[in-house]
Amino acid sequence: MQRTSIALALASLAAVASLASAPAAAADGPWLVRVRAVNLDSANKDSTGLGLSVNDKVIPEVDISYFFTPNIAAELILTYPQKHDLKSEGTKIGSLKHLPPTLTLQYHFDGMGAFKPYVGAGVNYTRFSSVKWDPAVRAALDPSIDKDSFGFALQAGVDFEISKNVYLNLDIKKVQIRTDVKSFGEKAGTFKVDPLLVGVGVGYRF
Repeated sequence: MQRTSIALALASLAAVASLASAPAAAADGPWLVRVRAVNLDSANKDSTGLGLSVNDKVIPEVDISYFFTPNIAAELILTYPQKHDLKSEGTKIGSLKHLPPTLTLQYHFDGMGAFKPYVGAGVNYTRFSSVKWDPAVRAALDPSIDKDSFGFALQAGVDFEISKNVYLNLDIKKVQIRTDVKSFGEKAGTFKVDPLLVGVGVGYRF
């Protein structure tokens, strides 16, 4: 899975590099910066038998897009490390933080006036940190998780221009975030967060 995702990341970056010499849109600036409030809704699929889950939450998001042509853009999606409760069958057994930067390559549809929909695909890298376990769980299972996750990201959204260079934005992403769970150093299963992210925000193009 990691090799496939890394290959996709390299392919995405190669596509970005190949488009770098293309002219940007004449009518608008090439940069679009957005801020969003995003609802993170986790799939919480677990093969360990422990019924692992993390809590859903609303998180802040900043993204930076660059338009290589009027229709083709790359978007870097950022937030700060997000803390989650880690639960087993609904009972808290620990906590962790995750930092999930995502890079997508997008196609923006034109010819619809102020209504500007887009679709995108790319890669996510998530770094897990500050993993803490309940002392009783740690003593019984000596659990650990892989700190790095690579996965695909799919995206669809729309910008609506409300004034010159200012946009309202609705954005939906499905992202692969998963980690192997170990007990006493042996793999016990895989925990798939795989969140659906629905965001609303504003953007400025320049």
